[in-house]
Amino acid sequence: MLFDNSDISLHDLETLEHKYLMKYWHFLKFVEDEIVRGMLSMEDIRNDWQGLYGNEDGGISQFDVGSERIVYALLNGKIAGQPNSCPVSSDLFFEVEDAYIHIDLKSVTTSEGTTRQDNTGDFNTCIFVGENQNSYAGTIIKNAGRPTEYHEEYSPNLPTFYSKSNGEKKITLTYFVCLLNSSVTQRCELISIMSLPNGKLEEHYGSRPLKAGKNPGKARYNFSEVPTFELLDGDKKRVRIIHKNPNMSDYVRNKLRFYLDNFDPQVDE
Repeated sequence: MLFDNSDISLHDLETLEHKYLMKYWHFLKFVEDEIVRGMLSMEDIRNDWQGLYGNEDGGISQFDVGSERIVYALLNGKIAGQPNSCPVSSDLFFEVEDAYIHIDLKSVTTSEGTTRQDNTGDFNTCIFVGENQNSYAGTIIKNAGRPTEYHEEYSPNLPTFYSKSNGEKKITLTYFVCLLNSSVTQRCELISIMSLPNGKLEEHYGSRPLKAGKNPGKARYNFSEVPTFELLDGDKKRVRIIHKNPNMSDYVRNKLRFYLDNFDPQVDE
């Protein structure tokens, strides 16, 4: 019989989302030291690239590309399923026995208050997500509760399930590995992994997972509004901390208060 979980119940869908979240969290937690060491490896040869790459002119942070290389190398080598070449996808896209899985990395740099522009707000309660990285179509409420409130429909590019040429159908799962780096200490302050609900769960969560992006038609995943798998027992978290800097400054700690209060890495399920 052909595999088909396209009509999976919402409860079973969240069970599947949680299953793979915990699988990837346990793996990344296991290789936490390797990730942190890998992030620091650029310092060994800094004199050979200093000034040739970075965000001095407002471009990409010096941490972004290296962060992706370290994390994706670990995931690709040990835990990813069958890679898929579909161009409409997250950076890491693969098939497992009961799902198609998208994993994307989000790297944000904090100046720890030393400059007027600090990007911690792009990390601490919500993250930017691309149309090719999620399946959650829904309504973005802008200026909520104000006289100027209005609604914008958001339509991402991923399906809620994939239909294979052989007739099999598999649900879509979306995850993000998020890293906060400090331009002051040149250290990784926090790493987490999170699950963005499949679009079928819009029936339950409504507009809560969505927050307006910087431009029309763009969205953020507002994970602070949906921090748990609400259809599952046991207060299971949609966000899991993989690493936190034990020497985190008070500035960063205060900015990450929601994270640290709700997604403590010592809490096991």
